[in-house]
Amino acid sequence: MIQILVQLLPSFFLLFITPLLFFFFKNSSKKKHTAPKGTITFPKAYPLIGSYFALKAIGNRRVQWFSDLVKASPAATFILHRPLGRRQVFTANPATVEHILKSHFSNYPKGNTFISSNSDFLGTGIFNTDGDNWKFQRQVASHEFNTRSLRKFIEQVVDTEISDRLVPILTSAANSEGKILDFQDILQRFAFDNISKIAFGFDPEYLSESTERSKFAEAFEDATQIISKRAREPLPLFWKIKRALNMGSEKRLKIAVSEVQEFARNIVREKKRELKENSSLESMDMLSRFLSSGHSDEDFVTDIVISFILAGKDTTSAALTWFLWLISKNPHVEEEIVKEIMEKPENIVYDEVKEMVYTHAALCESMRLYPPVPMDTKEAANDDVLPDGTVVKKGMMVTYHVYAMGRMESVWGSDWAEFKPERWLEKVDDGKWKFVNRDSFTYPVFQAGPRICLGKEMAFMQMQRLVAGILRQFKVVPVPTLQPNFISFLTSQMEGGFHVNIQQRLHSH
Repeated sequence: MIQILVQLLPSFFLLFITPLLFFFFKNSSKKKHTAPKGTITFPKAYPLIGSYFALKAIGNRRVQWFSDLVKASPAATFILHRPLGRRQVFTANPATVEHILKSHFSNYPKGNTFISSNSDFLGTGIFNTDGDNWKFQRQVASHEFNTRSLRKFIEQVVDTEISDRLVPILTSAANSEGKILDFQDILQRFAFDNISKIAFGFDPEYLSESTERSKFAEAFEDATQIISKRAREPLPLFWKIKRALNMGSEKRLKIAVSEVQEFARNIVREKKRELKENSSLESMDMLSRFLSSGHSDEDFVTDIVISFILAGKDTTSAALTWFLWLISKNPHVEEEIVKEIMEKPENIVYDEVKEMVYTHAALCESMRLYPPVPMDTKEAANDDVLPDGTVVKKGMMVTYHVYAMGRMESVWGSDWAEFKPERWLEKVDDGKWKFVNRDSFTYPVFQAGPRICLGKEMAFMQMQRLVAGILRQFKVVPVPTLQPNFISFLTSQMEGGFHVNIQQRLHSH
């Protein structure tokens, strides 16, 4: 009976509100927005429920819908009216991004709304915390991203994973006529093994011929999806009631989080045992550093492990999924990348990976169009005014829309929709390409300011090495389908997976 009542709550809410809508209708958002050429319809905002109807109607087109609204708004900033009088700012304005991520950083933390919504899954891990706790985690983690660690990561961890696991799987698929792989799943497995080995000194051996997904992987995906849907729920009261009653999606979340935490906790316990037996600093990984820093509380370190699995597993795999799809649609780009790869020795090492300028540009271009984290939200600690004049009140959410920023004609030109690595390059005197960076407030794919991604260089090195390892020997051919759908939970995905055939590349070296 309780379960039925909770499921009917949204209907009861609307039944109660509907008479008020008729009464207040004339006062509901008199201001009309007109989009260029009449292509964008801005959502109507009503008293009490705001743009509830529009929010419930967008389904899995949330990223694209907000992108269209932001791009059609003056100063690339749009205010969404949420139920119960709450308002949220969405922006694709680089000056505003610099304002919230750098010059007024202290006024735009993650905030209580984001943290409380995600805490059941991410706890107090680095992506779900502010202040001193965030600073401490960032400081300890930063030791993992020096040149020595990066070299070790590429030449020991990534290379071994490619040669011993990935290449045999791709060779088998290439030799099996008609065999289809979900390459998004392959990349997630690859990245999961990588982050586990470099950060925790643990090898989950998840990348294998078996397509069977582990209980942990399924639980991690369930938890990620459910926790993300919480944040986008127009009325948070609904999920909070379900959580209190332990039912529906909240019951599934509890089960999934328990599975993920047990997996992470076992990694922590095993590392503690290893450190007791040998506390040598010579081969310390990130988890060892946390446990040796005096902060060895099991729950706290478990939260850290979960956050770094999320960062290492889902972001690079998302970036590479869309990258491989884009180059399959742009053969001239693939040809240039393969040419660059073939100029390097087969056993490519760290320094040679760094020199893959065209591949690096193609990855940047891919993430411009399909960023691994398409939107990021902060919460105003105090009243403020954004550079474009938008008034922000204490407690308001401010979201910078990375996906929209990569599609702004004012920033990228009239050819913004083209996949064009050359926009990141210029020719130098010897005819070679030189990479031309963009500032991180125009291109905040890795965030910007004090919270800029620590693993940015590691991510690029991993992706460039992986691209070389795949494209030197194989051609990734997507199964013919309609335009794939870009969706996002905590990170982006290709809806339904990335189904491909693998072909052996025919060339002489």
